[in-house]
Amino acid sequence: MRPEIAVLDIQGQYRVYTEFYRADAAQKTIILVNGSMATTASFAQTVKNLHPQFNVVLYDQPYAGKSKPHNRHEKMLTKDVEGQILLELIDHFAAEHVLSFSWGGAATLSALAQRPRRIEKAVISSFSPVLNAPMLDYLERGVDYLSNLDRDRVGHLVNSTIGKHLPPLFKRFNYRHVSSLAEHEYGQMHFHISDVLRSDQQCYIKVAKKINVPVLFINGEWDEYTSAADARLFANHVQHCCFTTVQATGHFLDMEHKAACRDSRKALMGFLLPAHYESQPRYNYVQGYHALAI
Repeated sequence: MRPEIAVLDIQGQYRVYTEFYRADAAQKTIILVNGSMATTASFAQTVKNLHPQFNVVLYDQPYAGKSKPHNRHEKMLTKDVEGQILLELIDHFAAEHVLSFSWGGAATLSALAQRPRRIEKAVISSFSPVLNAPMLDYLERGVDYLSNLDRDRVGHLVNSTIGKHLPPLFKRFNYRHVSSLAEHEYGQMHFHISDVLRSDQQCYIKVAKKINVPVLFINGEWDEYTSAADARLFANHVQHCCFTTVQATGHFLDMEHKAACRDSRKALMGFLLPAHYESQPRYNYVQGYHALAI
């Protein structure tokens, strides 16, 4: 399963590395939005869960991964700019669905609030509209370590908090990944967290009210940082929404263990392809390497 690779020009301002996993029998295309400091590698298992039922699009933000060498990094990207980049990619690939992970949910909500005409359904995983006490503690420590370029502490912070339920192999890879990021990537994450800490706590609710397509929110039972209970606060604000809690798993969902991967796929297919979903689909879990996704 080899993707078609392209670096796309976005309005003459950004260059975005993309991977397109084409499936001849697929009728719909889904684009995946990763979390902060993540790369396309963080969706390795999710692609296996979705392909070949869907054409799948992955991309790196301009400041990260394989997009990084093609951009100048002269200014920080806001979540609204990331939302505009997503809208451009939706049009380019004619995507009908979008799926986000963790902080990728902020850009996805921003894009969905623009009511893109192509999008039919959206999935937002490991995201909530509030900063609860565990998340606030995580972010406040993170912004401190990032401002001091303390790579060791940033790596250990991720693995001891949102990544604490990951397998040891993934934790080792996460640590190596986050501790070797470029200085501008730390600056981008510092900017992102600082913006979140300063923002109106109702900002995600206000944006969500503008969304007019069905949205599935998926959260892990053990995720205390973006909890299933907090995610359900969207229920009174997103017109067409539903919620799934993946049992016995934390923030990273399908990366954490085989049962979580199976249950995540079941939730995705049950929402995106309800008429065609098999009660016991063909299933293949591969414990590969995944880049950090916050």
